Amino acid sequence: MKIATAQFTCVPADISANARQMVALTDEARVLGAELVVFPELALTGYELEAVLDRRDLWVQADDPRLDAVRASGVASVVNCVAATAEGRPAIETLVFGPDGELITTYRKQHLFEHEQDVFVAGQHDGRFELGGLRFALATCFDNHFPELVSRGAADGCEVHLASSLYGTGGGVKELAAVYPGIAKDFNLHVVVANHVGPAGAWTGCGRSALWAAGGDLLAQADADTPMVVTAEVG
Repeated sequence: MKIATAQFTCVPADISANARQMVALTDEARVLGAELVVFPELALTGYELEAVLDRRDLWVQADDPRLDAVRASGVASVVNCVAATAEGRPAIETLVFGPDGELITTYRKQHLFEHEQDVFVAGQHDGRFELGGLRFALATCFDNHFPELVSRGAADGCEVHLASSLYGTGGGVKELAAVYPGIAKDFNLHVVVANHVGPAGAWTGCGRSALWAAGGDLLAQADADTPMVVTAEVG
C-alpha cells in the first residue's frame, strides 16, 4: 500500500479552515497514488489548549459536518482531533475514515504530556484497524515514547505503526529522529509519523514528517519548513 504523511501549519482554533487544508493535501496524496493519509496531532484545531478548554464547538464527533469533505475525499485518512467524553473533559482522539468515508475505528491518546493532563482525559484502550490487507496500530505523540504500547501492537500482529504528533524545533528534532526509526528497528514495524510544521500553539513544529521501513530504513521524509505530502510503499 502507498501511504502518505501530511504536514501543514494549522489555523488556530478553526476547524473548517484546517479541514480545507487537509482536503487539499489529501488531493495531492491521491495524485501520488496514496490509499491512506496520516495527519498531525490535533490537526483540526491546532495545538490550542486554552481555546479547547473554552470552546466546546472545537470538540468534534466522527459525523461532524465540518468533516464532510474529508470523508468524501476517496482516500482513507487518520485525523487527530479533540473529542467529547463521558467524563466532561475532552480527549485527544484519532478518527480513522475508510476510502468510502465510513468510520473504521477511533483511538484516544493514552499518555498525556505534562500540561495536557490538565485539559484532557487519557484513553484506556489501544487502537487497531485493518485496511488493504495490512494491520495498523495507532499512537499519538508522547504515546510513542512508551515501548510497552508499541510492543502490544507488534504482538497483536500489526505491521504498520501510525503516529500523529507534534515535535517542535530544538530538542524535538532529535526526539523525532530517534524515536520513530527506533520503533521501526526495535519492533520490526513500518512506521509513519505526521508532524506539524510552523507555529503550533506554544511550539513551532519542526516538520520532517516521514515513513520508515520495518527495520529502520528511511523511505521518505518531508522538509523542515514546508506544508507538504510525502509518500512511500509500505508493507
